[in-house]
Amino acid sequence: MTTAATAPGGTVAAPPGNRPATPHRPGRPGGRPRRTAWAPTTVLVLGALYCLVPVAWVFVAATKTGAELFSTFTFLPGTGFTDNLAELHAYRNGVYWLWMANSALYAGVGALLSTAVSALSGYALAMYRFRGREAIFSTLLAGVLMPPVILAVPQYLLLAEAGLAGSRLSALLPVILSPFGIYLARIYAAAAVPRDVVESGRIDGGGEWRIFRTLALPMMLPGLVTIFLFQFVAIWNNFLLPYIMLSDDEKFPLTLGLFTLLNQGATAPALYTLVITGALLAVVPLILLFLSIQRFWSLDLLSGAVKS
Repeated sequence: MTTAATAPGGTVAAPPGNRPATPHRPGRPGGRPRRTAWAPTTVLVLGALYCLVPVAWVFVAATKTGAELFSTFTFLPGTGFTDNLAELHAYRNGVYWLWMANSALYAGVGALLSTAVSALSGYALAMYRFRGREAIFSTLLAGVLMPPVILAVPQYLLLAEAGLAGSRLSALLPVILSPFGIYLARIYAAAAVPRDVVESGRIDGGGEWRIFRTLALPMMLPGLVTIFLFQFVAIWNNFLLPYIMLSDDEKFPLTLGLFTLLNQGATAPALYTLVITGALLAVVPLILLFLSIQRFWSLDLLSGAVKS
């Protein structure tokens, strides 16, 4: 039988075999404190700065006059932002806003149609089993790896044969089919839409289109929002396809319109400030789009859950 020893001062000392365990510090096993991964954090911070420095330069350079642009410190704000806006608005009777409207048309309509095609195709590839399904999916993966520059000239030749080269449709039709969007839709449909729900809808007498529209589509919505955002940004920033397809500057998107302004700036340096100000304004719709649809990622991930 083990007895407790009385220590000097009247305190009772616990026997050696019954001593309380030393509390562990939170962190790694064994009580060792968790160390911060400085190297990955530093690399991420440097990468973020590398991406943000050109954006900061555009914000600052848009505030400078033509003289300040080449004579002042790079990140020192100027005094000509309002004058640059007025000159950009007045340039060729506001052709810049026509270019922005064209970009909104190509990106908005193209992203919507591409998302719809991707949703239908991805759902079909994920939910239905048919001969040649894997071959089709492998072909789509090859399309994801295909550089756009390889497809641009054949697309121009096909649209020229159809008499559509030079029209707005020539810059819109090629972007509707997105292999990457179909790939994402298939992966997301396979993960977010349980087959039991689809089978239950069929047992209840629902048609395939109704099952897709009422059951599968709400569950796929967060993924479709991502596909829409990717496609909108890709079409908004697209330069090669409009450059090959379009010849009328009234049908140009912003990328091609600003490119023409930049070429003219070689002989008229005053146009450089218009190009920079136009590039700054071209980023604003993308920021507003992201801020307006980012809530769907948090809300619809919960609303698309399957309740038992």
